[in-house]
Parts: sequence; structure tokens; C-alpha cells
Amino acid sequence: MKERSKLLLIILVFLACYYAPWSHSTIRQAGLEAFMMLQEYAREHVLTCLIPAFFIAGAIAVFVSQSAVLKYFGATAKKILSYSVASISGTVLAVCSCTVLPLFASIYTRGAGIGPATAFLYSGPAINVLAIVLTSKILGWQMGLARAVCAVIFAVVTGLLMAFFFRKDDTARTAGQVYVPDEEDKGRTLLQDAFYMLTMVLILVFAAFARPAAGSTGLWHIIFAVRWYVTAFLLTVLFIMLKSWFTKEERLNWVQSTWGFMKQILPLLGAGVLIAGFMLGRPGHSALIPEHYIQTLVGGNSLWANLFASVSGALMYFATLTEIPILQSLMGAGMGKGPALALLLAGPALSLPNMLVIGGVMGLKKTLTFCLIIVVLSTIAGICYGWIAG
Repeated sequence: MKERSKLLLIILVFLACYYAPWSHSTIRQAGLEAFMMLQEYAREHVLTCLIPAFFIAGAIAVFVSQSAVLKYFGATAKKILSYSVASISGTVLAVCSCTVLPLFASIYTRGAGIGPATAFLYSGPAINVLAIVLTSKILGWQMGLARAVCAVIFAVVTGLLMAFFFRKDDTARTAGQVYVPDEEDKGRTLLQDAFYMLTMVLILVFAAFARPAAGSTGLWHIIFAVRWYVTAFLLTVLFIMLKSWFTKEERLNWVQSTWGFMKQILPLLGAGVLIAGFMLGRPGHSALIPEHYIQTLVGGNSLWANLFASVSGALMYFATLTEIPILQSLMGAGMGKGPALALLLAGPALSLPNMLVIGGVMGLKKTLTFCLIIVVLSTIAGICYGWIAG
């Protein structure tokens, strides 16, 4: 089946190269936008977001015991504990829909249940404290509150629904497997391992800290101004820990695990960014689908407007915090409040690149179900909010 898929991909690429009217101005502009978006993504997100995330994923795979993952995220773990931890993880990470992928892939392949894993997958980019604060500041406190409440609820509901729909698959993943506890003596305490992981998470948080929007509080501007000094200090601390606490073999295993996630995710991610750029372009730049088409289709609070906003948000790629100025301009052009919330809930958590990678990790059926749940929930939330907000 894999060889057939490769052959089909080769044929599709050949047909696109052979028949696409590249001389047409719209197609040429869309092609340019695809590579401009890829360049923008490479410059703004790969080094500061994805690379730290890959190293964290590699560390989880190598140094976090499988028994610990199963205790908090396993299919048989206590639901209150697992979903509570998964649903609030975004308040710490503040990552985009693509940066969360290596972390999701790591905990899922280590044995996490489909429910807690997908709750984490949604919450990582959706429950972002800075994004919610800026949403309240720029789009109104009502929109910010609705986004915060719905995002937490969505993470839990999405995880529970995925766990219900694929309960047999979760059972099959754990049936007949024996989980051998890790060796007790690794030369490190649990506190040292926790401090090591925390340091890498903080490196990700500060390195990926986005420029605050105009009008945000002074604290965010101070953090942004000192972020590279803090990151450099944390990298120094990480280097000292690696030299002092870890053996050469452990460090090598960590790098190899990180490289494994990079090989699995980066090619799909790059292809997804190219496709998203070709179809939708960067914010403020037209591509194959003109931006004004979206603006005219999401006015009012109809079922269609909310559904279209949810699907559009799910396909578009939003870097962290960029959804807020985009929504501000769309609402200024006549976008309804309900569709705006629907896009806010679906957009940061999903994107076309994100979907391609998720499909490679947990399969097409689970990926389609995950995306459909988020689109449906976002549409319902948009309709309800539009009705309440008037």
C-alpha cells in the first residue's frame, strides 16, 4: 500500500507540473505565495519553535518512562487527572498548531491514550494565555472570555469523543503488551529529570515568544525585550546539565530520537505549508482563493457562515498570535461575531500542514474524526455566541 501511495503521489505531481497553467498570473502568484509562506515559516518558526519542540519530543521518548506516560495519559488512566493535565497544557506551552506536533507524536507513540493525547493536541495551541489576553484587549473581553472557556471545554470534549469512538483501537494498542519499568538507577533523581524537562520547555516558551501587539500590557513587552538573554541563560544551564547528569550514550540516544521525529514530521510539514500558501496565501496577500471571497462568505450568523469560518480556519495556517490581527481586519470588513469565534477556535488548533502530520502519526480515520469534531464544535460555538452577542 505504501508503494502504491508513492506511485500515486509521483503521478499527481507529474500531472500538476504537466498541465498546470503556470503562465496564468493567478497561478504564478499562488506559486510565489507558496514559497514565500515556506520562507516565512522557515525564518520565523523552525529555529525558535520547531527545533526546541523536536528536542523536547526526543527527550520525552528517551528519558520519560513509559509507565509515567501511561499513568497520566494512558487509556486506563484516571480521566479527571489525564484530561485536566492535557486540557491546560496550552497555558504553559503557547505554541502553534505545528509546533505542538512533535510533542503530541512523542506522548502518543509512548502509549498515551487517544483521548488525552488529542486533548493535549488541541489545547497546546488553543489555550494560549497571551493570545487570550490579546483577544480580550483587541476584540473585546466578551470574545476573549468566550475563547478561553470554549477552548478548555473543546479540549476535554474532543478527547472524550476520540476516546469513545476509538476505544477498541486503544484497547488493541495495550492488549498483550507488558510494560517493563525503567531501571531504577540512572544516576539522576526524579527532580533532576523534571528540572531538565522544565528547562527545555522554558527555552521553547522564551525563544518562540511573539512580539506583543500594540496596546498589550507592559509585562509582555518586557518579556519580549529580554527573551534572548533568558534563552541564552537557559541554554547554558541545559548544557551544564547535559554534561553533568547524562552519559554520552544517553545524549546520543536523545539526538537520535530527535532526528527520528524530524525525519517523520518536517517533510509533511513543508509540503503542507506549500499547499496552504498556494491555496490561501499569506495574510494580506492573494493566492488561488482570493481573500475577499472569505470575507463575503462569513458575514452574519448563519449556519453556513459559521461552518465556512470553521472549515477555513481549519485549513489556514496561523502562526501564534497572528489570528488576532487577521480577525480584526475581517471583522472590520463585515465578518460576524459568531463566525469570528468559530475561526478563532478552529484556526490556531488546526491547519493543513498540521493535518498531514497528524495523519502520519495516528492514521487517516482518526485524523478526519479529530478535525470533524473540532469543526462541528467550533460551528456550534460560533452560532451560540453570535446569538448571545447579537
